[in-house]
Amino acid sequence: MSTELKTEVEFNKVIRERHSVRKYDPSWKISEEEIKEILGEAVLAPSSSNLQPWRFIVITDQELKAQLLPIANNQQQTVEASAVIAVLGDSEAYRNAEAIYEYAEAAGYVTPEVGAAMAKRSRDGYSSMPVEVLNNIARVDGGLVSMQLMLAAKAKGYDTVPMGGFNPDGFRALFQIPERYTTVMLIALGKAAVEGRPTVRLPLEQVTHWNGFQG
Repeated sequence: MSTELKTEVEFNKVIRERHSVRKYDPSWKISEEEIKEILGEAVLAPSSSNLQPWRFIVITDQELKAQLLPIANNQQQTVEASAVIAVLGDSEAYRNAEAIYEYAEAAGYVTPEVGAAMAKRSRDGYSSMPVEVLNNIARVDGGLVSMQLMLAAKAKGYDTVPMGGFNPDGFRALFQIPERYTTVMLIALGKAAVEGRPTVRLPLEQVTHWNGFQG
């Protein structure tokens, strides 16, 4: 079964109705075009110096998902969801600085001189950082794009669940991930078979501090 929902929902409704869903309709197949639309909205997320270190592996092949299942601690949504999207972070994203500013120049956002200077600043600055710092930056940016992906999916009528419980070494081996990429999370994407369980949040007053921190 393959149907495009094409549902657009008001943002305040999206953020209130998005819940982590773990049971999916295995017969529902999301089209490649819709997945591309969701990812296209996700990558509008901000990133450090706009270096966009996120990389995605979209897993729709059922045999491949079956191989991923034990790596993902046998979480059944791995094989029942329409797709599993692996979010990676590139610790060497600064290598793309020139290309990014060439796109910015083509769009008329920067002059060639400004673009070249900003690209050089990014490459010089980030390339001198320790790899663990770069991985931390990539993981933060990966979290930003992941949340935006999940909201974009919900706005189209689909559901998701972020999956941090997986074996990163096993995942790297299965997909032959180069060392420069850090694993951020897996995201199951599909049509819910059972609605996500509502959850509560701590009172805002308990998690917010003004002009200082009182632990």
